[in-house]
Amino acid sequence: MRIALAQIISSADPRANLAEITRTTEAAVAQGAELVVFPEAAMCAFGNDLGAIAEPLDGPWATGVRALARRLGTTIVAGAFTPGSGGRVRNTLIVAGPTADTDDSYDKMHLFDAFGYAESDSVEGGERAVTVTVGETLVGLATCYDIRFPSLFVANAAAGAQLSVVCASWGAGPGKVEQWELLARARAVDTTTVVVAVGQGDPASQGVETAGSAPTGVGHSMVVSPFGVVLHELGAEPELVVVDVDLASVDAARGSLPVLANQRFAVGALRD
Repeated sequence: MRIALAQIISSADPRANLAEITRTTEAAVAQGAELVVFPEAAMCAFGNDLGAIAEPLDGPWATGVRALARRLGTTIVAGAFTPGSGGRVRNTLIVAGPTADTDDSYDKMHLFDAFGYAESDSVEGGERAVTVTVGETLVGLATCYDIRFPSLFVANAAAGAQLSVVCASWGAGPGKVEQWELLARARAVDTTTVVVAVGQGDPASQGVETAGSAPTGVGHSMVVSPFGVVLHELGAEPELVVVDVDLASVDAARGSLPVLANQRFAVGALRD
């Protein structure tokens, strides 16, 4: 599968961000991308009033992403915010495919209440794991802090996922880039899936200072093999990279490292 890692830096303006998604997706599809992965918070950067910009899945922003996917005949995964309950929003991955029956969404389950930031103050967590089909490949979905919780990735792999997509707006700080890489590699080995982890670029790489503890991105999007080898890794700055991912490597890895077949605990709870 040819996959585009679209490492952008979102602004506070959803319309401008949709325009950037449009430009980037067009460039990716011109290079043959079948799946274009954008970061978490592609709709609007953290540190802004998320309640003011949140829209339902049939709202104009998500509709614009779906129209783009239809026009270009590709699948797009992009982070957005949808209305939740109790005045909070949901941190939602929009999946827009070439046809309506390939659309789906995933609400982030594990909220980033760590390193001095409390995502749960404004965001309501999701309740279920989600896999989607891209072409003939089952893809498991995860968002940022989810990457620290192996059970979600194992549940998706046990359901048949060969590819794990992680969209993130990773928080900066000492050792955080190293943790991001370590966790992406660990989740690949845990599940013998190919991990495609796409994060927001680092605003500091563009000379933009950020205030507060909101996670605005560190870059370093990557593709990791089922054996935990980093096959491609970006830097801190915004960048589009289109790569060919060998999904046959998943079957080969599972043949020699059958961790899914050998596991001895239930994984169904996350899928109920």
